[in-house]
Amino acid sequence: MLAEIFSDYTLRIVSIGSILLGIISGTLGTYAVLRKQSLIGDMVSHAALPGIGLSFLIIGSKNTEWLLLGAFIAAWIATIIVNTIYRNSRIKYDSALGMILAVFFGFGLVLLSYIQKIPNANQAGLENFLFGQASTLLERDIILMAIIAVFTIISVILFWKEFKLLSFDSDFADIIGFSTDKLDLILTTLIVIAVVVGLQSVGVVLMSAMLIAPAVASRQWTDKLSIMIILSSTFGALSGVIGTIISSSIPKMPTGPIIVMVVTIIAFISMLFAPKRGLIWRRIKDYYNKKELGANMVLNNLYSLYKNHGEDFHPHDLDTICLHHTGIIHSKRMLKRELHKLEILGLAKEYENGNWAITQKGLDKMESIFFEDGRDIV
Repeated sequence: MLAEIFSDYTLRIVSIGSILLGIISGTLGTYAVLRKQSLIGDMVSHAALPGIGLSFLIIGSKNTEWLLLGAFIAAWIATIIVNTIYRNSRIKYDSALGMILAVFFGFGLVLLSYIQKIPNANQAGLENFLFGQASTLLERDIILMAIIAVFTIISVILFWKEFKLLSFDSDFADIIGFSTDKLDLILTTLIVIAVVVGLQSVGVVLMSAMLIAPAVASRQWTDKLSIMIILSSTFGALSGVIGTIISSSIPKMPTGPIIVMVVTIIAFISMLFAPKRGLIWRRIKDYYNKKELGANMVLNNLYSLYKNHGEDFHPHDLDTICLHHTGIIHSKRMLKRELHKLEILGLAKEYENGNWAITQKGLDKMESIFFEDGRDIV
């Protein structure tokens, strides 16, 4: 299949286009996720639909450049309206996004329905912008996407410090003299460009997932912005290649939805297995932390009994140890298991009749802990 990408012209064009789309959307989607504006991709993609319809009605042809220009203008106007509503009213940002999304998308569907009734053969295929049709990509489309990809990367590099401040602490950026309104407009415009570029491949309905899913996946693996952007772009490009290969190997399988499914799977895998932030990783870490905490609490109990009993190694039965602030130790069985762990480490010792006491090694460990913390045991 990889050999076919290099030998088959159509497959090669679609693969390159998907890679470029993954890079663009992955890079800019990172900022949307960090700024908690994930819904903006959904709003922009849906708001672009009436721009496509109006552009076709004005020009009368399906020239891709003009259709995408109309989509960009409509989506950009929609973002301006959202920001105006948010800043000049009590409506929350997500509510404004949802309202404008519905209005523009409804208007776009009305335009498409009207265009389909026009006795003009040129209107056929406009509905493909709803779900995308990556197989229709041409070499000129790839060149346009490459130019936009380079423009996006250069813009991110030039505004690296400003976008970083805007994403993590916009109030501080405002205090030190940056115009956050202008920066927000620049970043939003770049996101609009990224979404509009992907409409032909992924479509209006699914483009928001292409913008957000790679960034969500990369966020699970790192806490550093530069690495997050690189990983997000990589995940986007990788999903584009894999989705193209899968769709080409299965007859009549649409490329755009498959790409979105692949990148969504990558996001779910990342959320489950990524170190530190993955759900399964955290469960495993919590399990071992709980086990270690149980043993430490039992050792702390033995140390407390040692201090309260005149500072000798007098053994105590399980009931006494269990009643002495055992915390997460809920049964004698659990208590005995933790005591045997301490015995293996040489921190506790079992005497006759099943009584236990702290050892000198355990005493030294506890006293070193409390000495470092500057606390006395209560």
